[in-house]
Amino acid sequence: MLLATDVWVGALIRRAQLGGAFATVARKGDERAGAVLVKVYESATRTARLYSEATGPEGDRLWMQPLDTQVESEIDAYIERQARFDGDLWVVEIEDRDGRHFLTEKVA
Repeated sequence: MLLATDVWVGALIRRAQLGGAFATVARKGDERAGAVLVKVYESATRTARLYSEATGPEGDRLWMQPLDTQVESEIDAYIERQARFDGDLWVVEIEDRDGRHFLTEKVA
């Protein structure tokens, strides 16, 4: 059984904060089953990356980068488009000097 989305997001934010990063919920979706996008801003290089959750071949949660860009404005435009289609979407933003994402699941 997977964790409820709100619990999972809270744990991600806590991991980031314990690691010295700033993390916040930029958009709150369905508490139980909303999809999650994680935007990571690397303050040292002023670049960003986006991670989208996916389901692996064995039903496990994994993360992929849906965009091949590090330009923050392009990532923000993608997030806006996704939010228009999915009212249950969560967006977590993490700002870290080293660009760490703090995801514990596999990142493809």
